[in-house]
This record gives sequence, structure tokens and C-alpha cells, in this order.
Amino acid sequence: MSSMQTHTITPFRTHTMSRLAIPFLLLSVLALAACSEAPAPAPEAPTPIMQGNQLRFPAGHPQLALLSVATAAPSKTIMVELPARLVWNEERTQRIYPAFAGRVTSIKADVGQAVQPGAVLAQLASPDFGVAQADTTKARIDAGLAQKAVARQRELFDAGIVARKDLEQAEADSARAQAEVTRASARTQMYGGGASFNQTLALTAGVRGLVVERNLNPGQELRPDQSGPGVPPLFVVSDPSSLWVQIDARESEVGTLRPGATFHLTVPALPDQKFEGHVVAAADFIDPSSRTIKIRGVVDNTQRLLKAEMLATARFERQLGAGVVIPASAVLLRGNQHLVYVQAQPGMFEPREVVISYQGSKDVVISRGLEVGEQVVSENTLLLARQFRFIDDDAKPAAKATPPSTAPAATAAPATETAAK
Repeated sequence: MSSMQTHTITPFRTHTMSRLAIPFLLLSVLALAACSEAPAPAPEAPTPIMQGNQLRFPAGHPQLALLSVATAAPSKTIMVELPARLVWNEERTQRIYPAFAGRVTSIKADVGQAVQPGAVLAQLASPDFGVAQADTTKARIDAGLAQKAVARQRELFDAGIVARKDLEQAEADSARAQAEVTRASARTQMYGGGASFNQTLALTAGVRGLVVERNLNPGQELRPDQSGPGVPPLFVVSDPSSLWVQIDARESEVGTLRPGATFHLTVPALPDQKFEGHVVAAADFIDPSSRTIKIRGVVDNTQRLLKAEMLATARFERQLGAGVVIPASAVLLRGNQHLVYVQAQPGMFEPREVVISYQGSKDVVISRGLEVGEQVVSENTLLLARQFRFIDDDAKPAAKATPPSTAPAATAAPATETAAK
């Protein structure tokens, strides 16, 4: 009996001890972790101090490595960059639309094909053009009949049978008939029609160049009202050896980008090459949507490296007046005043208001407030401005905590009593 009791109680005690040992081990691990030495915190960077209007950073401050400076240089010439776009030279481009309604029967030219003036690009079966051909044929018949009438009236007049006015009337009818022949023939010849009546309208090229665009298919029905803004032409023939450059200029660049001025063109697809062009025309109004002036230039494309509708950058030199040139990233706008941060000494900066006479995408010209040779912060300027603002915000509560000077309470009482008396 006793052995059985011992046998049953032993597992219970063992299980109870194991359950008590687990929390004890966890507490031991936590105690050892608490006793281990924690890593020493990194020392904080010393705080910049304000001395008058200047902010001084201690030597080796980590923010000094982020504040790049640039030296103000005399303003002579700067390189101005303006957005541009390449388009076809409209003086060497033809856009072809249908002059008569009809159906496309054959296409003779495709994109990339070289054509000469008069080359047939496509043919249309056009009943409307057949009416014009028929008018030409009838006009020629009428003109021939009128000439015979004139000859007959002249014979009768010589014989004394008819009066002179009858001869003159016949001559006038013949002249009108001949004029109608000239008009009808010119109309059919303008659109590629001959003396035959075949109702075939030929779409022909009027300039020498390449077929750069085609917007028709065999069997397509065409109408003469399918033309105008927003409607693609049937064919576009252009000479790609010369392209137009459309430049969006600011108002301040009007005096520089005059007809005859030269510029250099760069495109992202050809970063290592520059193309020279010149201005041929400038608009006399400002685009109300973009507030820019449209400038048109011409660039040589004999090597066919440039393509129409490429986005490009037009660079040209501009002569500037008196002042200094600094990077545009160095200038901040505070209210309606422009501000720069000048490095008076290494690690010491002060804000200064300046007046800008020219502002570009990369450089600006300062006409007042900065001298040649002074150094300004050109990168991370907002970081320095925020540091100035933090120090200014910390100084305001300290100024409010100082109570204004007042007279002692002991002296205030007699004055009150005197006033009461």
C-alpha cells in the first residue's frame, strides 16, 4: 500500500517542480540581461548658436557637410535654356486632302518613299470628278461649234447677207465658249485629270521630299469635307533635311531671341551631339495659357538624325547688365522679398535680402544686395532656413517669460492714497 502511494505521488511532485522552474529560468534570463551593460548613447551634436544676425555652427557639425556654397561671379554672359519642339518645315511640307468625294482604288506611295512633284500617291474613283471632266469635254465641244458659227457668219457678212452685228454676236459667243474651255480644263488639270473622261482622281505630290504620313486605306470612302483643323490629311509629304524648332520663350527673352539669332539644340535621344539653328520669326503676342512667346527657328537636318515631334532644349547666350550671377537654387522667396544666405566665415551664415534683375532656370542675376566674391549657400538652403526658424521660435518663449519692469508695491500704495485724498 505504501509503495503504491509513493508511486502515485512522485509524478505529481515532479510535474509541479518543472512548472515552477520555467518562470524561475525566465526571471534569471531577464536579470542577467538587465545586469549586462547597455551601449553608451551617441553624443548629440552641439547646437548652433545665434550671434546677432548670424548663425554659427560649431566645427565639425554634421549639417555643415550638407551646406554647399557657391561664389558670386560677375555677370557677363549666361547660358539660357528654353524648352523646344521639332516640327516639319512648313515651307517644304504638303498636306493632301480630298478635293472630290470618291473611293480609294489604289495606293501608289507609302511612308518613307521619296517622291517628286507630280508623282501619283493614290487614285480614287470619283463620280464628282467625272462631272468636272464632262464639263471640260462639253466646253470644248461648245467652243468648236462656236468657231464654226463665226466662220459661217463671216462668209455671210462678206457676201452682204447678214449685218455686222450678227458677226460680232457670233464672235462674242465663240470667245465665251473658249473661256469656258480654259476654266474647265484648268480645274481638271489641277487635280490630275486629262482630256479623257474616266472619273479617276489622282492624288499627286506638289513638293519634293518623303511621304512622312499616310492616313487612307484601299476602298476607303472619302469626302471633301474631311479636311481642316483636327482632321488628319490623307498624305503628308515633307523634306526632312530641314526642320522647324518651336521655342517657348519667357517675356524677358524677347530682346535676345530676335530673327537671325543663333542657338544650340540638344535632344535627350542624342545627348552627345549639338545642332546649330537660327531664329526666323517671333510672335507679337503672349500665349495667355502658358504666358510664353512663340519663337520659330530652323535647324539643318541633312544627316536625318533629328525627327519631327522630338522634344529638345534650345540653348543660347544672353548678355547681362551689371550685377553678380549665383545659382538659382541659392535664392529663397520670403513674402515678396528674395533672400540668400551668405557665408560670412566658415561655419557662420547670415540672411540677406537681394534684388533680382534676371531669373533663369539655373542662374539668377543679383543687381543689389550681393558683391562679387561673396559666398552663398547653393544647396540645402531650406535646411538652413529651418535652422534659423527653430532658433527664432525658441527665443520667443524666453522673451515672453521675462516680466516687464514694474514699480515696487510699497511705493504704489502711497501714490494711491494721495490720489484718494
